This record gives sequence, structure tokens and C-alpha cells, in this order.
Amino acid sequence: MNARDERPFKRSRRNVMRSLVGGVSAGLLPRIVPADASEKMTRAQAQYQDAPNGIYSCGLCTLFERPNACKVVEGEVSKDGWCKAFALAD
Repeated sequence: MNARDERPFKRSRRNVMRSLVGGVSAGLLPRIVPADASEKMTRAQAQYQDAPNGIYSCGLCTLFERPNACKVVEGEVSKDGWCKAFALAD
């Protein structure tokens, strides 16, 4: 009889679920971390324009950071500008 036979491997559903949830959470962590400046889009990539798109402007966007920055577009942006990353608050 070897050591493996003496101590059977116990794996409960609870332990399996903890492992799965921990692995999934760790996999999502890099996506939750805010973007560095180098990971932001250029104004050209975002198709940024200094004028609003109809009634939509950076000042209404959830990504806009007062007074003149954006979470996803590098450089200064105007509160009256607009880009394709526009996200209206719910």
C-alpha cells in the first residue's frame, strides 16, 4: 500500500467552486485596473472632434475627467468635444 492509498484525495464541490471563482476573479483583475496614459487612444484613434455631436459632448460623458481630461483619450479634451468612445451616464 502506498501513501496515496492511505490518504484519499478529497475534493469537495465547495473547494472546486472556490478555486474556480478565485481563478475567474484573478483573470478579470487586469481588465479592472485603470488605463495608463500609454494605453489610452490617441485623439485620431478616438475620432475626437472639438465640437459636440448633436446634443452629446464630453461634458456629459462618464469618461470625462474635469477640467479637461478623459479616461480613454490621451491629451487635453474640451468639455464641448466628442469622440467615438462617448458613454452617456445611465
